[in-house]
Amino acid sequence: IDYVKVQVGEEKLILAKARLSVLKQEYKILEELKGEKLIGLPYQSLFDYYSKDSSLKNREQGWKIYAADFVTTEDGTGIVHIAPAFGEDDLRLGEKEQLPFVQHVGIDGKFKKEVADFSEQDVKPKDDPTRADVAILKFLAAKGSLFEKEKITHSYPHCWRCESPLLNYAASSWFVKVTALKNKLIAENKKIHWLPETIGKYRFGNWLSAARDWAISRSRFWGAPLPVWRCEKCGKLEIIGSIEDIKKRLKPRNRYFVIRHGESENNVQNTLNGNLQHNVFSLTDKGKTQIKNSSQKLIGEKIDMIFSSPFMRTKQTAEIVAQTVNISPEQIKFDNRIAEIRFGDFENKTVDEFHKFVKKGIEQFTEAPKGGENFTELKKRVGNFLSEIDTKFNGKTILIVTHEAPGWMMSSAALGLAPKQAESIWPDKDGFIKNGEIKKLEWLSLPRDKNYELDLHRPFIDEIAFDCSCGNKMKRVPEVFDCWFESGSMPFAEWHYPFENLEVFNPKSGWFKKAKGFPADFIAEGLDQTRGWFYSMLVLGVALFGKSPYKNVIVNGLVLAEDGRKMSKSLKNYPELLPTIEKYGADAIRFYLLSSPAVRAEDARFSEKGVDEVAKKVLGRLDNVLAFYLLYADKNSTNDQSAQGGPALGWQVTRNVLDEWILVRLNQLVGEVTTAMENYELNKAARPIADFVDDLSTWYLRRSRERIKNGKEDGHAALLILRLVLLEFSKVMAPFTPFFAEHLYNRVGGEKESVHLDEWPQSGLVNSELLTSMSFLRSLASMALMQRATRNIKVRQPLQKLSIKHSGQEPPRWSELAEILKGEINVKEIIFDKDLKDEVELDTNITPELKKEGDYREVLRRIQELRKEKGLQPRQLAALATSSQIAATGLLQEFEADLRRAASLEKINHGVLSTGDFELR
Repeated sequence: IDYVKVQVGEEKLILAKARLSVLKQEYKILEELKGEKLIGLPYQSLFDYYSKDSSLKNREQGWKIYAADFVTTEDGTGIVHIAPAFGEDDLRLGEKEQLPFVQHVGIDGKFKKEVADFSEQDVKPKDDPTRADVAILKFLAAKGSLFEKEKITHSYPHCWRCESPLLNYAASSWFVKVTALKNKLIAENKKIHWLPETIGKYRFGNWLSAARDWAISRSRFWGAPLPVWRCEKCGKLEIIGSIEDIKKRLKPRNRYFVIRHGESENNVQNTLNGNLQHNVFSLTDKGKTQIKNSSQKLIGEKIDMIFSSPFMRTKQTAEIVAQTVNISPEQIKFDNRIAEIRFGDFENKTVDEFHKFVKKGIEQFTEAPKGGENFTELKKRVGNFLSEIDTKFNGKTILIVTHEAPGWMMSSAALGLAPKQAESIWPDKDGFIKNGEIKKLEWLSLPRDKNYELDLHRPFIDEIAFDCSCGNKMKRVPEVFDCWFESGSMPFAEWHYPFENLEVFNPKSGWFKKAKGFPADFIAEGLDQTRGWFYSMLVLGVALFGKSPYKNVIVNGLVLAEDGRKMSKSLKNYPELLPTIEKYGADAIRFYLLSSPAVRAEDARFSEKGVDEVAKKVLGRLDNVLAFYLLYADKNSTNDQSAQGGPALGWQVTRNVLDEWILVRLNQLVGEVTTAMENYELNKAARPIADFVDDLSTWYLRRSRERIKNGKEDGHAALLILRLVLLEFSKVMAPFTPFFAEHLYNRVGGEKESVHLDEWPQSGLVNSELLTSMSFLRSLASMALMQRATRNIKVRQPLQKLSIKHSGQEPPRWSELAEILKGEINVKEIIFDKDLKDEVELDTNITPELKKEGDYREVLRRIQELRKEKGLQPRQLAALATSSQIAATGLLQEFEADLRRAASLEKINHGVLSTGDFELR
């Protein structure tokens, strides 16, 4: 950069030559010089709070001019003031040049006390973010150090929750050394199948190529704590890998034994007793004998003290044991916290009566009878008891005399078990601890929450301290994991690897075993996750297991509003989701999005019109096809096994070219969708479905409708083919429209409980010749119908001839195809003529015979409408009455046989109506 020294009034200034425009006053250039001549020159600091501090590390390197590649001449003056403690580029330059590290703002966002003129002031107060800026400007102006001021509008980071202005702040952190893994990460990324490929190759690939070490810690309260303990004295570090690791490093303060009272009178009577106001049940003779025998096992354990529940049966038990182990009765301490669970309204009732109200198991931890308590409450009080005496005593052997439920909850609290886990330590149907039975109990200072369940989060984990080899204590470092580290751990963390579920998930393979459940076949997420979830999973997968945790990635783009902007509640530029689902159905929205560019990492503008089009042209049309099938299907046809074998068996029931064509189209569809799905190209898989619905509805069914209605052998075959196609098609569309596919599958008689439990259809051979011929036929039909439209001739009006420009041999199976074309465009004959000017030519001369037939078809249409108005079923017979005017034409008499068949008429009464032309009876 070229610089200049200029004179402005009495002052001399140095700035980039390209930035002279910032000077509003007259100036004189005194000297031009290169930037390299300025490097190393010292300058006087505007604020000398730190520059005069002789104890500041690297102070002599500070307040000088250095070179940096981030300096530009686009704005400013050509010199940048850096703050290594508050900016990434600044810190990098500071480390390179060994500059002093000045952090004049505290973690509380206030100026530190060293900044004497602004000490304890907020740097960016939320209520007035520019308050400190204004105070500094006034301070500089008062010192005569302010050359000029101006307002600059630029983006500034704010908290997304409370909108407070944020400050960049350099802090110490824990890192994953990604730079050591970079080459392996790049190599593994090349093995991943990305959709679209460019994201993996360029966006993600470039990100990996420039990957830096990953700061994985955060100075927050909430989050997964870093499992790192540091000695306060010698600085030794230990990484803790499991709860067992914690237990190995903790030493029990005391030894504990728990004994349940001997058999008591309420045990014999099967009566519940948890109310100390009803403390009347003593040990039976059998119970006393049980305790005398059990207490013999404690003679060599050197019991120091006994704690007992205050009930009579536990008090008697404690006294018998005390006598056996030579402890005076005065050394027995009674504590209500280890008393029997309170049964409330079920006091003095039977166990069976109680469990009719509260079932055994999880329910006991949440439900309690009136006046009673549940097991969570019981566990809290016995846990409080154990925690208190363990803190109070050290090196003692303590016997606890209690009841079955409190004994179970003591063990649960000691192990830090949740209710479901507590169930697992109940050994058998006879109970947790039998009368007179003794159990050892180990109590360690594990991280437990208020319910005495293990909780490895703060603040509980922070209370755990270990002995260091140097004789001091090791405490956990205060940081927690960045949430992206937790997200990246998902592939193995969801299976609690390596502690359980190894039969379904084990990423490590060997000579005679394969990895299980790893890597995943595919993942799908938004484009922004190239620097988030995709990245964090890849780093941890490669670091821990040497390979990518996923094989295929579908990258989604953003779904924007129809106006191209982000969807915004304030702008109200998108339709509400639930009303849209209620209006069009979830399947319509799902199919619309799967067909959009959003599944290929491109932005897609959400259009309600697009959803409406799917609802009508895909799902609506298909529903109409289903309705037609159900209208004409026999009771037997829905169970016909020819539909269960797929397209292959369909060939056995038909030789009609239309049936063959739709089966070929079905094979083609299955092949296209399968290939696209196997390549994870969702939009390519979805689009052929819409095309197939169009072919099925507007061509196959429309051209097959009359033969199905006739009910003859060919029509019955067409109905079977239609069912087969609908059944197979329901399986193809299941991933795209799961609800409608289920409905379709069930209505046409799918064999499985659900379409989603059936086999994916297999694609057969595709007759390309037939597809080409039918495509050619449909194009001819379109051109012929266009000629009808331009001449305003309705399709119901028969015409004599269609001529087609063609030379050479007839297309394969032309005689069959020609019949379809005749029916579509309503002509009597089709001929080839090589000398035609256009591709097709209609003979539009309407003879009297043709006119008569056209009139008949118009009458037939009117009668069919009358049938619909009366709600008649297709095969329900009716009688037709006509007026004398209609009868006088003789039209219906001439076509009576065809009319009775086509309109399902039992008889026709000609000329009997006095009003109106037609009436169905």
